[in-house]
Amino acid sequence: MKADRQTGRRKKASGGRRLSSRPPGRPSATARARAGEIFSRLRELYPDARCALEHGNAYELLGATILSAQCTDARVNLVTPALFARYPTPFELARARPAYVEEIIRSTGFFRNKTKSLIGMAQAVVADHGGEVPRTMEELRKLPGVGRKTANVILGNAYGINEGVTVDTHVTRLSRRLRLSREEDPVKIEQDLMKLFPQEDWTLLSHLLIFHGRQICIARKPRCGECILAPLCPSAML
Repeated sequence: MKADRQTGRRKKASGGRRLSSRPPGRPSATARARAGEIFSRLRELYPDARCALEHGNAYELLGATILSAQCTDARVNLVTPALFARYPTPFELARARPAYVEEIIRSTGFFRNKTKSLIGMAQAVVADHGGEVPRTMEELRKLPGVGRKTANVILGNAYGINEGVTVDTHVTRLSRRLRLSREEDPVKIEQDLMKLFPQEDWTLLSHLLIFHGRQICIARKPRCGECILAPLCPSAML
């Protein structure tokens, strides 16, 4: 009888609705299934989706990612061949004269701050890691010029480690338009995406959303009439 009274109180408190057994913060099965369909459609549309920054190793990718702040990947790819020809490893870059680096990377913008980050990164990699770019989020984030987004790029693309989801402006825009997240903060958006998609897909997910954001779901005038995600998108026909 006591149990029945407790059950009655729970029903009354919930307004007669059935209480969800889903753990707090975990997306519903329907939401995860929809996310999976979005991923499948994008993967079929962009079978060659990959990191747009050209690189041959983790060091080059790290340098290129630092340069990509407030700069297009295309512009970075024009600059990095000369940069890495002159400074092929962290050892050379760690000893570089700032004025020389600034001249090479000037066209990427904010070149003085980026020079400080590049040389500081190289010095830390040499001093603390023997010249090898570290393989953990914690160690990467201690390097000058490296935040969580940059660390995710390195781990996912240079080392094949799915530690998180890289959230740039394209991923932010598409995540909100597709209602994969209602957040504005990149870290919170990343947390929402990590709950919706399997961990093994996190790196590729970023590339797929970026490719789609550049080609179809552009910022000012999305091409909804050509979008394969339109039937799944609450924002279609903006």
